[in-house]
Amino acid sequence: KRRFFMTVNDKIHFKVITHERVVFDDYVDEIYSKGIDGDFGVLYNHIPFMTALDIGVTKIVKDGDDDYIATIGGTFQINDNVAVILTDEAQLGSDIDIVRAKNAQERALMRLNQSKPDTDIVRAEIALAKAMARLKAGSKYH
Repeated sequence: KRRFFMTVNDKIHFKVITHERVVFDDYVDEIYSKGIDGDFGVLYNHIPFMTALDIGVTKIVKDGDDDYIATIGGTFQINDNVAVILTDEAQLGSDIDIVRAKNAQERALMRLNQSKPDTDIVRAEIALAKAMARLKAGSKYH
C-alpha cells in the first residue's frame, strides 16, 4: 500500500550496477541524473519511470549530504521506491583519479583538434564526455 506523505525514514533504495560490480547500494532521499532527453530528479513516492541515460553525473542526496557518481550511459528505472541504474561504466566521485581524468580529457581534445582524416571523431567525443563526467563527479571531493 502506497503512502503519500513523508516521514523521516522514507527513503529510496538506490542501486548503481555495472556488468562487473555493484557501485552503489544504499537508501537515499533524492536522485538527480542526466537522461538522453534532459536532466531529471526523483524523490520518494515518484511514479514509475524509466529512461535511457546520457554520459553524465548522478547526484545523490542522503541526510543532507551530496554524493556524486559518474555514470556512462545506461538505463535508469524507479518503481515502488526502488531505483536502479544499469550501466556499462560507473564510478563513485570519491574514487575518481582527477589527474587521470584530466589526462584523458586532454588526449580527447587533442584528437578532436587534429584535422587528420583518420581521426574517429565520434570516439573522441565520447572519450571527452566520459572524462568531463569523471572530472565533474570527482571535483566535488578534491
